[in-house]
Amino acid sequence: MSREQEKRVAGRHAAGLVEDGMRIGLGTGSTVRHLVEALGERGADIICLATSAATEQLAAAQGLRLMTAEEAGRLDLTIDGADEIDPRLNLTKGGGGAHVREKIVAHMSDRFVVIADVGKLVPALGPFGTPLEALAWARGPVTRSLRALGATEVRWRKTPSDNGNPVADAHFGTISDPVALAAAIDAVPGMVGHGLFPGAWVERAVIGAGTEVREVRAADAGTP
Repeated sequence: MSREQEKRVAGRHAAGLVEDGMRIGLGTGSTVRHLVEALGERGADIICLATSAATEQLAAAQGLRLMTAEEAGRLDLTIDGADEIDPRLNLTKGGGGAHVREKIVAHMSDRFVVIADVGKLVPALGPFGTPLEALAWARGPVTRSLRALGATEVRWRKTPSDNGNPVADAHFGTISDPVALAAAIDAVPGMVGHGLFPGAWVERAVIGAGTEVREVRAADAGTP
């Protein structure tokens, strides 16, 4: 089964977690697209906070009601994709450059569910790189600080985030302690946000594996 089909299986399964009347955070990316399409087809009676302009446009096209971050308050559930998922459900996110908004929305939510194809399960975070968003004025100082933290490469993307800030990918090799690295990156002056998400935030990961769906929680997650 193709990765795209596995994403579809995961996204459509996760749509079953959404109940009418909920306030929902919608993530960004190709797996979330299948979730949003399933909710639209169902005519779900929900109100949504999108994490990117792309997701907002897709949700609107599917007939879903939208709200702003100022209007949202607490959310019942956020569903989002990931670029890497380790055995403790720590995440690398931000392949689409929306990681700062995704982190804000996940933090606003009572429940946070991650959806992905089985290829996103990794023994340890790191191979994908760590997406970052920083102030444009501070690109040089931020780069030097990241190298001091162990980054062997820092690549700045051509396209800014929806917030208008430059986005980079830093490569730290295998990340043995994502929580510690996340705290160190958070402390870098000029840093707006990064794509390391703690497993403690994640209720479950919904994984498309072939034609099947696996629901993985931190308590029963194992090395893939």
